[in-house]
Amino acid sequence: MTTRGLVYSEAGAPPAVEEITLDPPGANEVQVRVEACGVCHSDLHVIDTGGWGMTFPILLGHEGAGVVEEVGADVTVVAPGDRVVIAWRAPCGDSCPACLRGDRRRCSNNLRARRRMHRASDGALLTPVLRCGTFADRVIVHEACAVKVPEGLPVEQACLLACGFSTGAGAALWATPVREGASVAVIGCGGVGLAVVQGARLAGASRIVAVDVVDEKLELARTLGATDVVDGRGGDSVAQVRELTGGVDFSFSAIGSPAGLVDAVRMCGYAGTATLVGVPPSGRTLDVDVERDLFDMKVSIAVTHGGDTIPQEDFPFLAQAALDGKLDLARFVTREVGLDEAAAALEELHAPKGIRTVVKL
Repeated sequence: MTTRGLVYSEAGAPPAVEEITLDPPGANEVQVRVEACGVCHSDLHVIDTGGWGMTFPILLGHEGAGVVEEVGADVTVVAPGDRVVIAWRAPCGDSCPACLRGDRRRCSNNLRARRRMHRASDGALLTPVLRCGTFADRVIVHEACAVKVPEGLPVEQACLLACGFSTGAGAALWATPVREGASVAVIGCGGVGLAVVQGARLAGASRIVAVDVVDEKLELARTLGATDVVDGRGGDSVAQVRELTGGVDFSFSAIGSPAGLVDAVRMCGYAGTATLVGVPPSGRTLDVDVERDLFDMKVSIAVTHGGDTIPQEDFPFLAQAALDGKLDLARFVTREVGLDEAAAALEELHAPKGIRTVVKL
């Protein structure tokens, strides 16, 4: 089958929409007709790092949702016609140390389909970003990555569950679960940070302090559940958070800069937990006083990959919470564009406006 996708051919070259071909799905694999894909910083990270260590050519996109069109042998979890969110995480269940001890949220050996998508011009095998490649009309993924969600959830909202929203909400719900009644600080109120706010609210946090330097984002944070906001331009945000709360139980850094994690550590009260949610640049270090900031305060540092979700369980939960009005996914969709505008939308992430641009296919 011939279709189209956004291909990043080599380091330094701009990504471009090209014709691609798909092999039929193999055993435990499915073909999905992609209907929507969020424009996520992780794809921009692939471009900015010259491929993020992946083999060229690369098929971009990983925050997708659509409809199952064809299934390979032995597929049991989905059928043609099912509305699905395409997950980049799919715990192996039985072949890594974490899964063998029953801790699938920390799986280190995610299930994946074989690479079955090719560039039409020369037949080159494409590497799909995070095993997805959803800036394309159709993709092949492992059946465990195709997660059924209710038809009633609009596809432009459903696709956000694939990465950005589940990463943020999952950080507060599952990676470092926020206790009911706890106090929380969220550093960075882009799409992921605002999802942390929503996850913390759903978990029952009594106080949620949102920190950012953009008025629009702080106002959105209030609308989506923050009880307090701190303008990072106004001085020492750590001191402001500690003045408001006395030190929080949980803090989350949803920005790329390591300085965000340092602030998250220092915002914690005694025995608090600081969680790194954003993808940091390589080669950076933390400037913390180990005795004062960590030992004396008994602060723990945690890292989440994608909210540590189990997609087959967690995506339907989040989707239903949105349908029940407990989460506001609609407010996260700022703009919709076509596939031909996807490359420009990725470039705009260097100076983002709004929360999430969604490519409709």
